[in-house]
Amino acid sequence: MDIKIIVATHKKYWMPGDDIYLPVHVGAEGKTDGKGQPLDLGYVKDNTGDNISSKNKNYCELTGLYWAWKNLDADYIGLAHYRRHFTLHPGRGNKKLKPIRREELEPLLAKYDVLLPKKRNYFIETNYSQYAHAHHAIDLDTTRQIIAEKYPEFLRAYDRSMKRTSGHRFNMFIMKRDKFHAYCEWLFDILFELENRLDISEHSNYDARVFGFVSERLLDPWIETNKIRYREIPHVFMENQNWLIKGGNFLKRKIGFDKKWAAK
Repeated sequence: MDIKIIVATHKKYWMPGDDIYLPVHVGAEGKTDGKGQPLDLGYVKDNTGDNISSKNKNYCELTGLYWAWKNLDADYIGLAHYRRHFTLHPGRGNKKLKPIRREELEPLLAKYDVLLPKKRNYFIETNYSQYAHAHHAIDLDTTRQIIAEKYPEFLRAYDRSMKRTSGHRFNMFIMKRDKFHAYCEWLFDILFELENRLDISEHSNYDARVFGFVSERLLDPWIETNKIRYREIPHVFMENQNWLIKGGNFLKRKIGFDKKWAAK
């Protein structure tokens, strides 16, 4: 099988050695080294060919996804992150990291057109309320308007997804080529329209990554509407995470959000 999983990265990092992986320097446009020369990480750059590399601060890993859509030719195309990979051997940290290998992946792709990471569960939050607490609700509200106007057949699945407490995140997937191209065409059409309509001038640097964040909430409606049979597989994060700090930050956002709306 001709498989390529791009590994989105903005810095030099350990990369899997299997030939299915293609490290891509995302946001390469305009990046320089200490001598004023174009920054060269030794990876493919997302500012070659047809690209949106200059939008990286707002689109995150999607500049790499767009590059793959427009410039990469393979039977199966996927996206992983330099610190987050698909695996059949989940564990924590570098010592236990075993990104999925070709010999493990090929039998799965022979049965399924799409592979996704296991869902993230918010338990006490819906997908909509979690996003509203963490970012800006208008991002999702405007996205809904665009879907209603341009792709109404996806609206029911979008609304259902917003009411659920779990979803596929990280913009990670591996898709058969025809599915990949169909998804990217749909996704970027919505995101480019969202970019035209949304005023992010007062967003923080973090929230300005809005199009990357919103896209994570669009994958499930697309999968569901198209009735695509998929398989979930685990993913591994290469570095230890402080879940106490992450949980505390989540509660701060939630309490702050609730107080803001209670005052209205």
